[in-house]
Amino acid sequence: MRDAAGALRDVSREVSVTFGIDDDRVSPPESPFAALVRRIDGRYPRDPFGGDPHLQDLVSPFFALVARVDVVHGDRIPEHGPGLLVANRGLGIVEPAALGMAVRRVRGRRLRIVGTPDAPFVGDAFRALGGIAEYPNDVAAVLRAGHLAAVPLGPTWLRPGAGTPPLELLFAATGFPVVPVAVLPGGPFGLPLRAWRVVVGDPIPAAVDPDDPLAAAELAEAAREGVEGLLRGQRPR
Repeated sequence: MRDAAGALRDVSREVSVTFGIDDDRVSPPESPFAALVRRIDGRYPRDPFGGDPHLQDLVSPFFALVARVDVVHGDRIPEHGPGLLVANRGLGIVEPAALGMAVRRVRGRRLRIVGTPDAPFVGDAFRALGGIAEYPNDVAAVLRAGHLAAVPLGPTWLRPGAGTPPLELLFAATGFPVVPVAVLPGGPFGLPLRAWRVVVGDPIPAAVDPDDPLAAAELAEAAREGVEGLLRGQRPR
């Protein structure tokens, strides 16, 4: 039996491509007619997490209109393999679109947003668009599958700080790359009056022992400090 450390080191995955659609990489744009025919024929996949990558590609131009994004240091986002983006704001409606569009623009990848409500119909719709539930097992499974995911450091709608690290979710991410991200809204109350600003920090080195609870606490604090440092760098002096 392989030990846990060996399993976590093996972060490569067999790319899942069905009907010419990769569940991790963004697909080339289709014409509206071709996309409609594909939907009618059922030639679009649903991945093991409920994601519908073809639907995500169809709606991304509409999200781009709602959430204009400026990305700083986007090269720090993993180009391949798993990674957890830890952001400062509680993810609402526009914020997932802003982060997702940032990842699409700089890396051509899909982003899994942690925090999908575990409810019929609504949860299914959000999962189709790339969301996953806020459960440690789900986060760990997505990372093991080689995807990028994003999680907020606690709700920070009404204050400028980084927020409280979600320790259980960070524990699930130990052994994988964790990247702090500062998300600055494009207007008051998150209104898209101007472009959102997504600033990506330096990746935090993966913990040596993913089964050590102390390593998870240290990872959570490093993520909080990383996000707070990015926010300080963006505030007016």
